[in-house]
Amino acid sequence: MTDACHLSFDPAAMQVDAIHAFLTRSYWAADIPRAVVERAIAGSLCVGAFASGRDQVGFARVVTDRATFAYLADVYVLETHRGRGLAARMVKALHDHPDLQGLRRWMLATSDAHGLYSSLGWTGIDDPAPFMQRHFPDVYRQG
Repeated sequence: MTDACHLSFDPAAMQVDAIHAFLTRSYWAADIPRAVVERAIAGSLCVGAFASGRDQVGFARVVTDRATFAYLADVYVLETHRGRGLAARMVKALHDHPDLQGLRRWMLATSDAHGLYSSLGWTGIDDPAPFMQRHFPDVYRQG
């Protein structure tokens, strides 16, 4: 079953307060400041899922140069709207977006949604050796 929600790429439609409220309780962005969420949205191609035309119930964004690379981030659906295919619809909409065609590589990191992404054509990294990172997991925590 699919959700009756509609999707939008309109930056003005993204409800920063709703997005921030979810991200602050997520495992990947706990304690993220609202100003950081605003900057992340401004620097990304975003899609939102909206119920009844107004309440934002889902979100996903891609950080990209729109030429060679994309990083999928912050994909979520509110608990009350899960199980209806909304996350898959948002990710597929990003896959199909005209600005993201012909990219050489897409990346993401997930701890709990491998099944969702593999159903959409994503695979694990066969050889992670070339990949490196700088990671600051406590950057949002007050200390």
